[in-house]
Amino acid sequence: MNSFDYTGKTALITGASSGIGRDFARQLANRGVSLILIARSEKKLQALATELVKTHGVSIAIIVQDLVEPDAISNITERLEKLRRYPDILINCAGFATYGSFEKLSIDRQRDEINVNCLAPVELTHAILPGMLKKGSGVIINVASTAALQPDPYMAIYGATKAFLLSFSSALWAEYRSQGIRILALCPGATDTAFFDVVNAEEASVGKRMPADKVVTLALRAVDANRSYLITGCGNWLLGQLHRFVTRKRLLLIVEKILRPRSP
Repeated sequence: MNSFDYTGKTALITGASSGIGRDFARQLANRGVSLILIARSEKKLQALATELVKTHGVSIAIIVQDLVEPDAISNITERLEKLRRYPDILINCAGFATYGSFEKLSIDRQRDEINVNCLAPVELTHAILPGMLKKGSGVIINVASTAALQPDPYMAIYGATKAFLLSFSSALWAEYRSQGIRILALCPGATDTAFFDVVNAEEASVGKRMPADKVVTLALRAVDANRSYLITGCGNWLLGQLHRFVTRKRLLLIVEKILRPRSP
């Protein structure tokens, strides 16, 4: 196993103010990686930056940006040019879900979901990958989900966006694996973050929640192994294999029953 060398590296992390993104920031700072942290909440970013500078003494820049905005990625790339910071590691962690009957959910909110979960990672990857290729080294981690492994009734757009990320990441891994670029689609199951508070539906949480720091530890091990994707946890991996043993129709009926709303 050829471990990735983090010495002197800079990582850009979206969704860095909480959950998995925050734990990526903490574990990379512990390895001496300089950080560019992106999220909507300036207060949370400042608090995290203060913590990491005090604990690890690393260089940190913050960019307050809502990825829903049409000019979000151009704003980020312009800021990177002004800072003269060129990421060696890109972690596309920002994302959110909508839950409920498709026709009852706001189409504007679902459009935002597609933009944040799909378009923003694609545009950031397209902007940052050329610099990695020039160096002959880089890491891209796209945070997908076990929701990517099958269609998800009542979370139709979320599951579709995560399936997109899994396919996109795997294709790029095959394209660039021989050019020094490591690309990982991270597929965690239920994780102990504020995600389900935002979704506001406990039935969307399937199985025991894994601590976010453990998800990140497993992801960085997968990067060292140059894996193309990772499903975290044995239980989640087993659930991801159901399609091998039942028909697609049966699988959809099982998932629909699991995710079906339990209250009005």
